Amino acid sequence: MEIPVNKNDIIEGEIIDISHEGKGVIKLEGYTIFTEGGLIGDKVAVKITEIKKKYSLGKTIKIIVPSKYRVDSKCDISEYCGGCPLQGLDYKMQLEFKTNKVKNDLRKIGGLDDVVIHHIIGMDNPNRYRNKVQIPVGIENGEAIIGFYKKGSHNIVNLHTCNIQHDVVDKVIEVIREYIDEFKIEPYDNRAGNGLLRHIIVKNSFKTRDTMVVLVTNGNILPYSSELVKMLKNKIPELRSVIQNINTKKTNLVMGTKSYVIYGKDKIVDYIGELKFNISAESFFQVNPIQTEVLYNKALEYADLKGDEVVFDIYCGIGTISLFLAKKAKKVYGIESVSQAVKDAKENARINGIGNVEFHCGNAEDIFPKLYEKGIKADVVVVDPPRKGCEPKVIETITKMKPEKVIYISCNPSTLARDLKMLSENGFKVLECQPVDMFPHTVHVECVVLMSRVEK
Repeated sequence: MEIPVNKNDIIEGEIIDISHEGKGVIKLEGYTIFTEGGLIGDKVAVKITEIKKKYSLGKTIKIIVPSKYRVDSKCDISEYCGGCPLQGLDYKMQLEFKTNKVKNDLRKIGGLDDVVIHHIIGMDNPNRYRNKVQIPVGIENGEAIIGFYKKGSHNIVNLHTCNIQHDVVDKVIEVIREYIDEFKIEPYDNRAGNGLLRHIIVKNSFKTRDTMVVLVTNGNILPYSSELVKMLKNKIPELRSVIQNINTKKTNLVMGTKSYVIYGKDKIVDYIGELKFNISAESFFQVNPIQTEVLYNKALEYADLKGDEVVFDIYCGIGTISLFLAKKAKKVYGIESVSQAVKDAKENARINGIGNVEFHCGNAEDIFPKLYEKGIKADVVVVDPPRKGCEPKVIETITKMKPEKVIYISCNPSTLARDLKMLSENGFKVLECQPVDMFPHTVHVECVVLMSRVEK
């Protein structure tokens, strides 16, 4: 196929889709052009920046005719930070786009044409849904800057409010700006590797309203910390914890290994359904608690546990779904590679009085086969892998174990489709897929899938 564009050409076209990276998709004589900027339905002028064999990259320089699906964005920096590329798109259209994305990936990548794919479950209010945020602090022209990284760079876009974060975050940022100005606190210079204040992390509980503020510092001493606590308490009555985390390495990792309590407790409490979870500065916890409950209830519905089943929960994290399952199952085995997450999982089982769950620390592709070789078999296997999907050894062990059901929870429809294809070629049938909108205004989509064993 002859490529119909050259570098630096300016072409016009209509954006017909959005890629998994949030870029607009234009077709020109059957050839694909991905462009930065623009929404589904926009007619745009695009400058071609890079030519590839099968596609080209470009940048939208003008919206000629705005899409009928456009709405007023409530964010001043979304076009710079890139975190919410769909924020200007009507929410119903966002849900249509995500549902279609799952259908297309499962059919094109997975070859799954006969699967029931339900319409995505959206949110009544798709704003202010996140319970955690990490905000870098930097310096520009001698001035402190607090915000998010500009897409594709380590330059910080100044932030005063964020439409997807809990509103307490806005108050924390306001206080930290005052604290930096009043006490001459030196922001971290990412290029030079000097300065003190690197990151602000805010965690809050939607059920209890408890708020934790973590300050990541490039040094052991946080000056005027008691004054900072007073300033935070004055603006945030729900403040329960202020933590200093020390990270003196020149690294892209946000947090270091040492944390100290400056005020309050080292943990806050949150709930998913009736289950209680202690959240520390280092803990992973699902960032959208409302939709997490929706997702887990659907997984529980698909598992349809009667009380005598053995369940494996692979990539179990801090044990959130393991504990959901354990209330209905005979025994649950959770596997997780992050040691701190396993410690948290065991603690979460203890505080909820759940004794029929056993957590193992190690890579799933190592631990899962070993437990199977010891003779431990499951009636139901639940997997919730990272974006890259399941390791081949995990798929292989599921195939050997032959559980009655597999519940696959995924944050990436393309790797989900790949893994479902492998499982469907090895004795399992994909019955249903329920997408859930965990991250409104972004291109991400979560799914929970039910598979049953057909080879006896």
